[in-house]
Amino acid sequence: MPELRTDRLLLRRWRESDLEPWAAMNADPDVREHLGPLLSREQSDAVAAGMRAAFDERGFGWWAIEARRTGEFLGRAGLDEVDGDMPFTGVDVGWRLARSAWGHGYATEAALACLTFGFETLGLPEVVASTTVGNLRSQAVMRRIGMTRDPADDFEDPSVSEGPLRPCVLYRIARREAHGRPLAAGDVPHPL
Repeated sequence: MPELRTDRLLLRRWRESDLEPWAAMNADPDVREHLGPLLSREQSDAVAAGMRAAFDERGFGWWAIEARRTGEFLGRAGLDEVDGDMPFTGVDVGWRLARSAWGHGYATEAALACLTFGFETLGLPEVVASTTVGNLRSQAVMRRIGMTRDPADDFEDPSVSEGPLRPCVLYRIARREAHGRPLAAGDVPHPL
């Protein structure tokens, strides 16, 4: 499993010690606001096991995010194949951070590292990202990393029942668009 390093972050393999703070994130109503119901410890552990297995199988997926200065677990970021029931295809970039890690630019920094890995290492032609219509914080990250939205691509998430989490927006960035955009210092990941 490749690891990525930015100025402040290490995106790395999941460790057993990550499971407790990961479960705390999944039990936090603020973190889960745009994701759905809170998860039990068992559900959270199962998600982590699935992320590990998928990464081992494909060579990409969800990294655990660690603060390089302190070693603190901050959340996850990565690339994932779009579920087959979605009205679009491709590879999705995403992030989820502990509430205490919000507002520090970590999501943007981690997402840029993931995009660079996706375009430079995996050779992806395009990366997408989606979230609920109401998740303005994630949409702001999508714009900061150079993604754009065409409202014609917005969709209803078929895996969600009627309610505020069903209407979603879709953002995209093509490799050629990302390649021509200069990255700020610290935005380019370095494989360890």
